[in-house]
Amino acid sequence: MSVTKILNDWKKKSFKPVYWFEGEEDFYIDQLVDAAEHHILSEAEAGFNLSVFYGKDAAWSDVVNACMRYPMFSDKQVVILKEAQQMKDIDKLESYINNPLSSTIFVVGHKEKKVDGRSKLAKLLKEKGEVLSTKKMYDNELPAWTQDFIESKGYQPTQKAVHLLVDHIGNDLSRIANEVDKVILNLGNRKTITDDDIENFVGISKEYNVFELQNAVGKKNLAKALQIVQYFESNPKAAPIQLILPSLYSYFSKVFMLFGAQGDDKAVAAQTGINAWFMKDYKATASVYGFEGVQSALLLMHHYNLRSVGVGDVGTEDASLLKEMIYKMMM
Repeated sequence: MSVTKILNDWKKKSFKPVYWFEGEEDFYIDQLVDAAEHHILSEAEAGFNLSVFYGKDAAWSDVVNACMRYPMFSDKQVVILKEAQQMKDIDKLESYINNPLSSTIFVVGHKEKKVDGRSKLAKLLKEKGEVLSTKKMYDNELPAWTQDFIESKGYQPTQKAVHLLVDHIGNDLSRIANEVDKVILNLGNRKTITDDDIENFVGISKEYNVFELQNAVGKKNLAKALQIVQYFESNPKAAPIQLILPSLYSYFSKVFMLFGAQGDDKAVAAQTGINAWFMKDYKATASVYGFEGVQSALLLMHHYNLRSVGVGDVGTEDASLLKEMIYKMMM
C-alpha cells in the first residue's frame, strides 16, 4: 500500500487496527506518523485519546497497556510508537498485534531497517496489520521526485533549480522538502522557483557549486573548473572535498557505462541510471574524453580520494588536491 493510499483512507475515516511503517527512507515514515499524530483525531479527541511513545524510553508493556484501553468521548484512540527500532523486546508486541482492539489505531514507525521477514512478528504484521516498507531512492530518481514534490504544492521549478537542490543536498528527502518549504515561504505571490531563489533562500551559489564544477570538468573547461575550486577554497563549507569527489566519481562512472550501453536514450537511461534530462551532457563528456580518458579520470579520482584522507599524503590542502587532479584529468 502506498503513502497516498493510506492518507486517503485516513481522510475517509477508514482505519486498520495496526500500521507498521518501516525501512530506510525516514521521509515517508515521518510523513505518515505525523499525520497519525495530528490529523486522525480532532484536537478535543486527542486530549483524551492520543498516546505517543518513543522506542528508546518506552517499555513494551506500557505500549500494550495503552493499546488495550478504550477511547473516551470518541470512537477511536490513537497509540503511536516512534523510533520503534530502538525498543528492547519489541517482539513482545506480538501478543497485542495478534489480537488488536478495533477501537485502537496502533501506529509504529520503525526506521533504518525492516523487521526480519522470517520472524513471527513479521508474519503477524502481514496478517493482522498494514505494513509499508520504504527504501532509499536512487540518485537518478531524485530530480523527478523533487520536481513532483514542488509541483504537488502548486509551484513550478526550473530545471536548474531542481538540480541545484538535488546536487547540494543529495539523497535526503526530508531536507529537500524542508528547503523547498523555506523557499516557498519567501516567494510571495510567485509560483515559479528559479535558481536565483535557491541561491537566495537555500544558500547555494548558482555559479559555484558541485553541479557547475561537474559541468566544467565534463566539458574540459579548465578555466571555469579552477575558478569554481578557487571559490570552494575561499568558502570551505560550500563544498568540502568529501562531497565533491563522490559526486564527480558518480558522474564519470555513469559516463563510463555509456560505452557499453545500447539502444535509444530511454534504453540507455535504464541501463546506466542517467537521468534522461541530462543524457546529452553525459554523452558530450564521453565524446570529449573518450573511453581511455574516462577510465583515466576514474583512476585519478580514486587516487586523490585516498590522498584526501591521508593515504600517501601529508597534509596537502583540499583545494590543491582538486586543482592538481582536475588539471591531470583534462591534460
